Amino acid sequence: MNVPLVKWAGGKRQLLGKLDERLPAGWGTYFEPFVGGGALFVHLYDRGKIKKAVISDLNGELINLYRVVQKTPRQLIEELQDPVFQNTEDSFREIKAEFNEIIGTNRNKVKRAAYLIYLNKHGFNGLWRVNSSGKYNVPFGKHARRSIPSGPVILNFHTMIKDVTILNGDFESTVKTARRGDFVYFDPPYHPVSKTASFTDYNSNGFKIQDQERLARLFGKLSDRGVLVMLSNSRIPVIEELYRDFTIQEVEAKRFINCNGQRRNGSFEIIVTNYS
Repeated sequence: MNVPLVKWAGGKRQLLGKLDERLPAGWGTYFEPFVGGGALFVHLYDRGKIKKAVISDLNGELINLYRVVQKTPRQLIEELQDPVFQNTEDSFREIKAEFNEIIGTNRNKVKRAAYLIYLNKHGFNGLWRVNSSGKYNVPFGKHARRSIPSGPVILNFHTMIKDVTILNGDFESTVKTARRGDFVYFDPPYHPVSKTASFTDYNSNGFKIQDQERLARLFGKLSDRGVLVMLSNSRIPVIEELYRDFTIQEVEAKRFINCNGQRRNGSFEIIVTNYS
């Protein structure tokens, strides 16, 4: 069984069973604009459901990682063997400083990919967060052990995505080629259930209600074109109202980002589909 390469905030590993129950019977090309760690994509690949796929994200460093794995996986494996990658706060601080020297550039693609994997695995809760200058500023996570994907894990991920179209762009541009019979899964940053309960970063400007409304309009346009669409989001009236014309199903999940597992209380989400 394949696994995601990174732990991404808002990942869907715990909801895979519920998402699986609500998949369409079949489809052509699979689109996932907010791919993050790609848990559903990996799950569908393992089940033999991926024939052709388009994945994307606005996070340029995440997309750089996927493109490096797609094109030069062995170089990434070699880079990750550097002894600097240790589960210590000193190592984390050193790598974070070096990463911030090249973040957002077109330089040192393999090194940036290796740095992202390391920081993601050893930072706090798999968060991605940058400051107003665009610098990564997640603190050290104090994990029990060092965590670096093995060579076979990276090569298996390479096999999964070697023929996938990987884009770095907005969700609307990602699905512009979707047509009747294709399947789109939207997993946007969840709209907050309160002022402090949810993590909604999409880019440096966040993911505002205007973005949620734009996404809902796109959901309707894709439906009109005969595209099969599924979406996950928080269960709150403003979001349910946006999708009132479609099938809305409630599911329970742990969604809060918290360093204390006992405080990650269950919450309710919705899965929206334009098919029964």
